[in-house]
Amino acid sequence: MRDIVIKDARVVNEGKILRDTSILIRNGIIEKIFRDEVPANILANADVIDADGKFLLPGVIDDQVHFRDPGLTHKGDIESESKAAIAGGITSFMEMPNTIPQAVTQELLEQKYLRASEVSLANYSFYIGATNDNLEELLKTDPSKVCGVKVFMGSSTGNMLVDNPETLSTLFSKSKMLIATHCEDEQIIQANIAAAREKYGEEVPMSEHPKIRDTNACFKSTSKAVELAKKFGTRLHVLHLSTAGEIALFEAGPVKNKKITNEVCVHHLWFTEADYEKKGSHIKWNPSIKSANDRLALIKGVNENRIDVIATDHAPHTLEEKDQTYFKSPSGGPLVQHSLVAMLEMSRNGKISIEKVVEKMCHAPADLFGIEKRGYIRKGYKADLVLVDAVRWTVSKENILAKCGWSPFEGDSFYYFVTQTIVNGNLVYENNNPNSKGTFYEGTKGERLTFNRNHS
Repeated sequence: MRDIVIKDARVVNEGKILRDTSILIRNGIIEKIFRDEVPANILANADVIDADGKFLLPGVIDDQVHFRDPGLTHKGDIESESKAAIAGGITSFMEMPNTIPQAVTQELLEQKYLRASEVSLANYSFYIGATNDNLEELLKTDPSKVCGVKVFMGSSTGNMLVDNPETLSTLFSKSKMLIATHCEDEQIIQANIAAAREKYGEEVPMSEHPKIRDTNACFKSTSKAVELAKKFGTRLHVLHLSTAGEIALFEAGPVKNKKITNEVCVHHLWFTEADYEKKGSHIKWNPSIKSANDRLALIKGVNENRIDVIATDHAPHTLEEKDQTYFKSPSGGPLVQHSLVAMLEMSRNGKISIEKVVEKMCHAPADLFGIEKRGYIRKGYKADLVLVDAVRWTVSKENILAKCGWSPFEGDSFYYFVTQTIVNGNLVYENNNPNSKGTFYEGTKGERLTFNRNHS
């Protein structure tokens, strides 16, 4: 492996922007950070990437994706979606268990790791899924090799809804793993569905989604999860907050000091319920996108460090599946390719600083999960890095990489785009034209993430 020098970048890292900074990468590791000229002998023996004032960021770590592999690969698969992630600056992902079959045993979980080792350009980890009756399997999980246990405390596919109070208490009291929860109260949702059907029949407008999966459903379920975690001292991570009310359940401060943490997703920071009129089912997620006030509160929660991580909940479906009536259209959509550039657009518009974007998408996931030697631009850390340039471009069918072939951002323009992505010291993606799909270098694959849980 030849050395790589990234020369004269604007490094965004640990709350600072360091201009005219260069990085030496050797054997997959950040060997040295230069604040002055790089010695000629080092440049002579390296492949040089002239950053020329581009932003250099740590690789994004996305703690919640659905790559649909195995069993749902007509929507997406580990190979296709990891490429879309890489093109979006995501160098590591954590994938969810509700595939077919569901990853609810150690054997099925390891099959996903094997597949990723063969095809994923990004680094990877996979959650093991909880059911009402697989506690013994969950307790076998090695916390140093698996990101966490996923618990659906709201409706889900198959048998993955964990709604038995005794099961939840036992799981929260016995798990040595981080528990990540999807929190929506099923009884409230079903009552709202019944009311919507009575009013509209089967022709429920998409704009009813935030009324069906409402703020009460989210708050009640999240409150329950936080209560259980406090009672049993559980390491809890609540996924995709979507309401102003939920934020009050969490403390402000750095993630390293917290045992109960949370995440917000890009779509809840970007869209509001007013966008259902134009976007329809293409922004139908669970939990639902809600009011403008909820969106503002979530942005404020990020800036005040009550919200810990920004992720995607990337969950592709085909257009044929999405473009159906309300009850037939599945929730979820592709986001990994555009999450970083969308957040950088919010930074440009003064909503969140670029330093905060890096904190919440790179540093905080590494700290929160105890990911070893990633998430920062530091000497001795893995060289997972992203270069970003400023060129206005538009999302279109011609440059979308997700296998499903569409994006909720189609037709939107962004000011920034990813020009290079480096994973474990290897240049795996390059793009000089944001209106194209870029070039992938597939000679090396990503690595399995490992975790040091001593901080939590």
